[in-house]
Amino acid sequence: MENLGATMRILRPYPHVFAFYDGRIEGVRAYSPDPNWLDDGAYALGICSYAIVDGTEALVYDTHISLTHARLIRQVLEAQGVASIRVLLSHWHDDHVAGNAVFQDCEIMASAGTLTALTAHRHKMETAAPPIKPLVMPNRILDGDTAIQVGKIPVEIRHVDIHCFDAAVMVLPQSDLLFAGDTLEDPITYVDEPARLKTHLADLARMASWNAGRILPNHGRADIIAAGGYDASFIDATRLYVEKLLSLQGETALAARALQSFAPEIFATGAVTYFAPYENVHRRNVEAVTGQAGAPPSLVSLTSTASPPPECWYGSSATSQRHPRRALPGTSDGDGRPVT
Repeated sequence: MENLGATMRILRPYPHVFAFYDGRIEGVRAYSPDPNWLDDGAYALGICSYAIVDGTEALVYDTHISLTHARLIRQVLEAQGVASIRVLLSHWHDDHVAGNAVFQDCEIMASAGTLTALTAHRHKMETAAPPIKPLVMPNRILDGDTAIQVGKIPVEIRHVDIHCFDAAVMVLPQSDLLFAGDTLEDPITYVDEPARLKTHLADLARMASWNAGRILPNHGRADIIAAGGYDASFIDATRLYVEKLLSLQGETALAARALQSFAPEIFATGAVTYFAPYENVHRRNVEAVTGQAGAPPSLVSLTSTASPPPECWYGSSATSQRHPRRALPGTSDGDGRPVT
């Protein structure tokens, strides 16, 4: 059934921003009817990679869930006249690095923690279903927060410890815009490192202090992304959910609740919307935090970015031959309308 990229939509939330969105389509799977990381951990939830473009330069934020997706991204950018592409990886998880091989001739930036994690998990990612093979590693390792230019557009790359110990987010100060990676998700964060939730809360507070006007996440609603993104209450909703998870010890009745009754306060913010596929994410979060049987083996405390991260729920992607330039079936124009 594999038909990767056929449902990808190209959104234009801002003149200088491309959003490559796929998934969140009821009853549709992109890779296989069998359990796999691509469909169950990314496509079902909706997944978006971004590109900032100015003139002949582009910065791609994550390489998407397959080589096919990454090829489509590169084709779109080159059709816009882009001749110089750099890549920033938001973190090490499969659904953000699966297309790296398409950009192996480009500068691929990442934190030292991302390189450590990819190295530690390389075999597993290259043999997963679907495999990311070869897994192309970043070739520029960032030392802390870094400022770069994309054409005339200044971009600030900032390290945060939210969702993953190695997360890198982007701020466009001229546009008051935050690219959040997986640090924020609509409606809830995926807890990969439950022993670090208090650290995540501290960095959510730090992120809130940046006073970003609009926020573009990698997992969110396509219509909100297309309209320019989420406001700062998105951070509040995430904070409230993490705080609720931290209150679970000894609260057996609370732990048994479905998402809407577990954290009604996050929906009361108006920032996020209930989405049924996240019930499974919520259940795994609760199991991870309470240490129940069946929780992902991610209970190891990470004390520094030099330590390999725990195993993650997400998985890996496709083959690595270049594809001839072709039309983009199932994509859309800047307003989200399908291209035929």
